[in-house]
Amino acid sequence: MEQAQLLPGTLDLLILKAVSLGPLHGYGVLLRIGQITDRALMIEQGALYPALFRLVRQGLLKASWGTSENNRRAKFYELTTAGRNRFREETEGWNRLTSAMAAALAAQPEGL
Repeated sequence: MEQAQLLPGTLDLLILKAVSLGPLHGYGVLLRIGQITDRALMIEQGALYPALFRLVRQGLLKASWGTSENNRRAKFYELTTAGRNRFREETEGWNRLTSAMAAALAAQPEGL
């Protein structure tokens, strides 16, 4: 499957979605995004970690140290209440946008 281009502003939403499914360490977030998008969207570590740091700084994610499945110390991320609220708002906005785009792209000359 060919990978899709990530639209500006969508990385944060993807991270919030991935973490909404359960606490994850950074690399786990990368794997989860690949999994839930059927590998159509693969995020590079160089983009992910600054985004995680920004979301923690904004109070949308909480970070805590733990042990990964391969017995390494790792920072795990989970949604805060503010993060859950932002995720819900961003999802609603994204759904409105995609519905409007789908309607626009489906328009036929005879329907105008």
